[in-house]
Amino acid sequence: MPDIPPSLSESSLWKKLSKYAQIAGRTLVEQVLVLVHTLKDSDTPLWARGTIVSALGYFISPLDIIPDFLPGAGYSDDLTAIAAAVAAVAIHIKKEHRDKAREKADEWFGPRPDKTQAFAPPPSQTP
Repeated sequence: MPDIPPSLSESSLWKKLSKYAQIAGRTLVEQVLVLVHTLKDSDTPLWARGTIVSALGYFISPLDIIPDFLPGAGYSDDLTAIAAAVAAVAIHIKKEHRDKAREKADEWFGPRPDKTQAFAPPPSQTP
């Protein structure tokens, strides 16, 4: 597994998530949790772990392209980094990773009414 600097530890990730979950929003938090569970899976290859560590490191870091404290835009760069990592490692994300992430997000935010996963396409609208 890639070396993780102490400032980007798992405890700093949980601290940021618990402090800013409501501000960051469910979609971002749920995708962060998907990456965390994928990272912890021994089946995840080294290159994917490096991608995940980089994205989570960006999320945890107080130095952002768009500062997190800006209303409405503060977490958009974090969401972009996390979404890019999810797309890059998608083949290694298992249903169990998504299920665990959704369970924790349900715990923090309440259940999704339709139980869809974050980043799921919107239902098609037929006339």
